[in-house]
Amino acid sequence: MGDHEESISARDFERLCKFIYEECGIVLNAEKKTMLELRIKKRLKSLNLASFDQYVAYLFSARGQREEIVRLIDVVSTNKTDFFREPEHFDFLAKKAIPDLVSRNESGRDLKIWSAGCSTREEPYTLAMVLRESIPAGCKLGFKILATDISLTVLAKAERGMFDKEVMRPVPQNLLRKYFMRSRDPDSKVVRVVPELRELVEFRRLNFMDGDFGMTQKFDVIFCRNVLIYFDRPTQERIVRKLAGQLVTGGYAFVGHSESLHDMDIPLMPVAPALYRKVHGRA
Repeated sequence: MGDHEESISARDFERLCKFIYEECGIVLNAEKKTMLELRIKKRLKSLNLASFDQYVAYLFSARGQREEIVRLIDVVSTNKTDFFREPEHFDFLAKKAIPDLVSRNESGRDLKIWSAGCSTREEPYTLAMVLRESIPAGCKLGFKILATDISLTVLAKAERGMFDKEVMRPVPQNLLRKYFMRSRDPDSKVVRVVPELRELVEFRRLNFMDGDFGMTQKFDVIFCRNVLIYFDRPTQERIVRKLAGQLVTGGYAFVGHSESLHDMDIPLMPVAPALYRKVHGRA
């Protein structure tokens, strides 16, 4: 792109914001304009386009609508998380939620956990480790984790279960030794989740704007943390109502500490900061 000072026109920015909101519910205001320009510049390079207006024209062409929408959503969705992020949630899960769910599980069915908005996949693998460590020895209950995100790029990385050693710092040493394999190459800076942990996590693309999440199963625990902050309040409430509909009565819902469900008409009662439980007798 020749002129580095070129920016998205006000008209195109408004058009992109409206489109992004309708496609995936993410709200972009004027303060996000520079961020959007920087991220779209990478797409300009990939597509060999010379300007933002060329990009917008391509996006709204028939081919762009088929091929570029998922790329644009990848660009605008922020994918940052860590192992054991907001650790008090995992403490509660291990010490209170799992023992409660195990004691109330009379059918013997596997526990089902949903990491909704799994981002760069640290969360579902943290959940897998915590569950493996928390379900009492001798208990025959198994578990499965569904991890979803809107970003195809994130999901492609997630299934491989490979991480740079740098991001492993929050993982306790005993869990690091138990659940991650080092490369045979001594110079390698990558570790990989062991197969027996990887097979407990299923990754799937999901857009919260889809009318129906396409799931028949109910979950015992749903983690949807630091995702709602990207939506306006009416969209947040719609999403939370749909999430609550996927939760068993008495199941647990975790949101980010900066997110509040206060004053929402939802069947969830607060238990602890950013932690809710589905109330008996409500859908």
